[in-house]
Amino acid sequence: MRILFVVCGEGLGHASRSTKLARYLERFGHTCFFASYGKAYDFIKKQGAFPVTQTCREVTLEGDCGYFSLSKTLWSSKGLMVSLAKSLKHVRNLIVENSIDLLISDTMYAAVSAAKLQGIPSFFITNQNRFASAADQNSRHWHILSNVVERYLEIPDSVMIPDFSPPNTVSAYNLDINNEDKSKYHYIGPIMDIDPEGYDSRSDTIFASFGGEPFKVPLYEMLKEISEERPYQTFEVFSTTPGLPEESRNFKPYGFVPDILQHMASSRLTIMHGGLTSLHESLLFNKPCVMIIDPYHPEQWNNGRKIEEIGAGVMIPGDRVTKKRLSGAIDEALALKPPDMKQLFNEEDGRVNALKLIESMS
Repeated sequence: MRILFVVCGEGLGHASRSTKLARYLERFGHTCFFASYGKAYDFIKKQGAFPVTQTCREVTLEGDCGYFSLSKTLWSSKGLMVSLAKSLKHVRNLIVENSIDLLISDTMYAAVSAAKLQGIPSFFITNQNRFASAADQNSRHWHILSNVVERYLEIPDSVMIPDFSPPNTVSAYNLDINNEDKSKYHYIGPIMDIDPEGYDSRSDTIFASFGGEPFKVPLYEMLKEISEERPYQTFEVFSTTPGLPEESRNFKPYGFVPDILQHMASSRLTIMHGGLTSLHESLLFNKPCVMIIDPYHPEQWNNGRKIEEIGAGVMIPGDRVTKKRLSGAIDEALALKPPDMKQLFNEEDGRVNALKLIESMS
């Protein structure tokens, strides 16, 4: 089949999992095309593995002092209906021009409407249809957004959830699936292409990579101060943001590295944000984690709650981090023994299960 992926460009998580799935599908004779925007478009284009077209942004995510802001996002997205119309028109043209047989949308809403209008099947990839944040859990605007998204997800033929099936779903608190809709939602498992046996797994360092926003630089500086008090531990920190603290004997800052997962595999503990892909990677390598979450983000807090419940990590809201609290969270996480989930990753391979679903549509 000729498959078009339409990928959200907000962050790289969507593009990362979609390209992993596309590489797997092409091994079985399918031809994949991509449409995206922003950093995700650049990421896909640099890979050079797929034809990729720049498409229209639907929603503009905005922040306040580095944290997600719903009010600013809504203001920046006031032209949403026009953006959706442009996106729909562009995707319809791509479907016709490339003789597309099936469309896969990773959190791009107009794309599935375009597929519907062109009479081809579509899948929607998401790990969220319920929205709430640590700082604002039950507000009316989150309920409205959840209801709108739930209604919109009636359009695609199926919804793929790139996470473990219950009761092991990391994003469980971001999902609320009615009984009548359960046949439409498919827990396919994490979409990953990592063989942990190919990595040298050790417990030598403390690994930290929790985003490149400028406001997080002071958090890396906190880690540098903590490292000075712990000469017996080596900290490896990763960010492409300028201004990281200077290297010392047991504090090693990195920008881009060819394979960051080798550093994660060599660590005793990971420090990260609450994104699903990063948490899956930490679980795959069986590392406890400290999660510094955006308290206003509608996903990270819920993911963090689940990781704490299974005994795999400790969560700190980003606006409450102090050196003392971060140091204490590191000690608390180091004492954890996360459940060994390697067999679960093998049994619930998102690429394998997605392929089954896709080929069932042919």
